[in-house]
Amino acid sequence: MKTKVHEITFEKLNLERIHEIVSRPEKLVLSEKTKEKILQGRNYLDEKIKKSKTPVYGVTTGFGSLYDKNISKKELEQLQTNLMLSHACGTGEKVTRQVVQIMLFLKIQSLSYGNSGVQLETVQRLLDLFNEEVCPVVYQQGSLGASGDLAPLAHLTLPLLNLGEVYYKGKRIPAEQINKLYGWKPLHLKSKEGLALLNGTQFMCAYGVWCALRAKALIRLADVIAAVSMEAFDCRPEPFSEPIQRIRPHKGQVETAAHIRDILKGSKLFSQKKKHVQDPYSFRCIPQVHGATREVIDYAERIFITEVNSISDNPNIFPEEDQIISGGNFHGQTLAFALDFLAIALTDLCSISERRTYQLVSGVRGLPNFLVSNPGLNSGLMMPQYTAASIVSQNKQLATPASVDSIVSSNGQEDHVSMGANAATKLYQVIKNTEQVIAIELLTAAQAIQFKEFEKTSVILKKFISSYTKHVPFIDRDRFLFLDLKNSLEFVKRWTR
Repeated sequence: MKTKVHEITFEKLNLERIHEIVSRPEKLVLSEKTKEKILQGRNYLDEKIKKSKTPVYGVTTGFGSLYDKNISKKELEQLQTNLMLSHACGTGEKVTRQVVQIMLFLKIQSLSYGNSGVQLETVQRLLDLFNEEVCPVVYQQGSLGASGDLAPLAHLTLPLLNLGEVYYKGKRIPAEQINKLYGWKPLHLKSKEGLALLNGTQFMCAYGVWCALRAKALIRLADVIAAVSMEAFDCRPEPFSEPIQRIRPHKGQVETAAHIRDILKGSKLFSQKKKHVQDPYSFRCIPQVHGATREVIDYAERIFITEVNSISDNPNIFPEEDQIISGGNFHGQTLAFALDFLAIALTDLCSISERRTYQLVSGVRGLPNFLVSNPGLNSGLMMPQYTAASIVSQNKQLATPASVDSIVSSNGQEDHVSMGANAATKLYQVIKNTEQVIAIELLTAAQAIQFKEFEKTSVILKKFISSYTKHVPFIDRDRFLFLDLKNSLEFVKRWTR
């Protein structure tokens, strides 16, 4: 039951606000000024079509390489319906409900600026879908990340025409059924509307928003887990000291070192005299490596937030300037780069995490082989490191940039594309893999620290580990580790929600 209302206005949104709106979810309403802008844009377009004899791309012409085919005024509505039908050819895995809800919200937000020329009724129907938690069935494959996310957005908006499928209350049903249930009549799209619905970067951007939110939460947890590993491995404090960061003040590095110092404040284990002079890079260089990932997350967030608060369909309508301009705001190159860069950064976060896991199970620094008593009879935590290594290897393959590729489409008219949609779905898998890899490090580190004087660690880590071991108890002999990995992953997901 939605109790809080979010009014669609021209106010800038950030990632956290989008998360609140979508995850609760909140009821969406259009402000009066927003309604006025939508109506103004539509009325201007209608008048322009009546008075002008000049072809307007996608409004009175065909699409893509068919831009030179003029369409008669009596066929303009059929043109938009045909566009929706012909472009709904997505395939592959289905997009998760969370991402689809973000897509839906972002499409509403973009159309509400009034520069897309849609009817007020069209925006309102999209609001109805969101408010009643009706989730259109959308597929992952089909977008080139330019000309907009055409195929995914076609599936997202098919229910407006009484077509496609939706998820409703846990069931997958034809959109026709949900429209009948709520008494929603199929919309008759006017000129430009099909193009406005299909053009745009909402598929790429929705994945970007979801992944950036997860990445921001995961990097903070990765620091906490790394601190547990450091305590178990008896690491030196000097690499995290303020003077070291001051002479190389990269923002992410400084923030990471400060975060680690806060986590380990008051730890007698951290401050005790060490037998060794240096630690391996996977421990000593946490500020530099985690910090670099932090900076990429910040960069990606800035890109996604700019896109969230933008209009990315084509052509665009400017009543004040008396112009209809065909441009390229649908091109997703900026997003594609950010999505790829974030996948690379998270892949490296996983890589350094797996290295710490490897060090902890290696039988050094007072820790038993594979962190179990009576190794030999017991294999202990031998295999989770294998699993982490396998996932890290897959991430390295997924981190190969999609944005360096381009394949010509539409008879050469669309001759450079971003492949941002593929970058988005790859990043999504990297995020899921990152959750699992740091969950394995947590399993390993929480086991390892219990072979040390655990009561000497910091207050923060004592609370954190005590909470964790309620879900994943100490492993004193071999047991069904799949359940421990599953519980560890669930702990990570809960902790980062």
